[in-house]
Amino acid sequence: MGPEIIAIAVLVVMFVIATTMPVNLGALGLLGAAAVGIGVLGLSLDDVLAGFPGDLFLLLVGLTYLFALATANGTVDLLVHWAMRAVRGRLVLAPFVFFAISCGLSGLGALFAVAIVAPLAMPFARRYGINLLLMGMMVVHGALGGAFSPITVYGAFVNSTMAGVGLPSDPIALFLTPLVVNVVIAVVIFVVLGGRSLVGRTVDPVEAPDADAAPAGDTGTATGTATGTMTEAPVAGRVGLEQGITLAGIALMAVGSAAFGWDVGVVALAVAIVLRLVAPRRPDVVGRISWSTVLLICGVVTYVGVLLEAGAVDLVSSGISGIGAPLLAALLLCYVGGVLSAFASSVAILGVAIPLALPFLQQGEVSAVGMVAALAVAATVVDVSPFSTNGALVLANAPADVDRDRFYRQMLAYAGVVVLVGPLLAWALLVLPGVL
Repeated sequence: MGPEIIAIAVLVVMFVIATTMPVNLGALGLLGAAAVGIGVLGLSLDDVLAGFPGDLFLLLVGLTYLFALATANGTVDLLVHWAMRAVRGRLVLAPFVFFAISCGLSGLGALFAVAIVAPLAMPFARRYGINLLLMGMMVVHGALGGAFSPITVYGAFVNSTMAGVGLPSDPIALFLTPLVVNVVIAVVIFVVLGGRSLVGRTVDPVEAPDADAAPAGDTGTATGTATGTMTEAPVAGRVGLEQGITLAGIALMAVGSAAFGWDVGVVALAVAIVLRLVAPRRPDVVGRISWSTVLLICGVVTYVGVLLEAGAVDLVSSGISGIGAPLLAALLLCYVGGVLSAFASSVAILGVAIPLALPFLQQGEVSAVGMVAALAVAATVVDVSPFSTNGALVLANAPADVDRDRFYRQMLAYAGVVVLVGPLLAWALLVLPGVL
């Protein structure tokens, strides 16, 4: 058995274990990289660790630390308060407002935007008779719409992966494409799931749902919201010192990275440190940094380096290229990414799928940017599944008086439609026009 076959077999075993057992795929990736790299390829440990993505590690830690602080000091509550005031008397806009909040937070680098917004959106929907599935999916699709901004973990990860394997990258196109697709999906589900019944309905001035109440299923981890001991929401929408610094820091991070090429991770850490110096008595939130996601991404990327070294990527890609029909091969890749991502990490799937598509894309018959954008859409749009993190967060934050089994079945049915249609839609919109 050749080293490339062994590397692929280990990858399959890793995915099976991570899907069926409570083991982080990133931890398996680091162990697998060391085992295959040293035991099969004869590499040194230093050679194996050369593939460890230090830049992504810094980005992940900086962004998740900053947004954990933003949640704890009430900045996120402030943004939601402003947005909810904007829909007073116009209930029909509420789902789109929460879509925009989720999208905006995600686009600014909040890795767990759904965890921040869902505990507020779901009680709001229950209170005013909005379809819970509609509101939950609007929150998820909003987060997915902003997920590939150039300053986010997903955007930076995909762009760096493309650069690392020698593919041309277009960060703006990669950001706008999933955004447009998810906006279109949001409009469709708004119509299909009863949004039209909200037209003309008005409500009295509303108050935000109790942000201090822990959502169902919240364990206090990085994927949960701040508890009452951590959050001091601004009174009547006023901006306090911490909130002002947080908002200014996020704006500085966005402008600096876009206009001056500043490293997002470094700026995020700098803003977080300033916030800690300004409010030293506030309990720190280092434990709320998404260490599991840091481990996941860094471990998978490290193993991808070993896959490349073993020749596994070339082997699989040559098989796909050998199909002889570029459009069929592209569609197959989209469905593989979409189906696997419904049960596993989207970013992990992308980390493997993009290198696998490399030789196929180098033939030039399919646009590299279009194909990667299609893979990005196919692998993330299925995150509405209750088996994925975002879908599970929506299910966990359903109000206590809701029939969770029924809501789960509704989510599962919707996810089945998305898994079936999503990859085909991504292929038809982003790959097909560039070939015909």
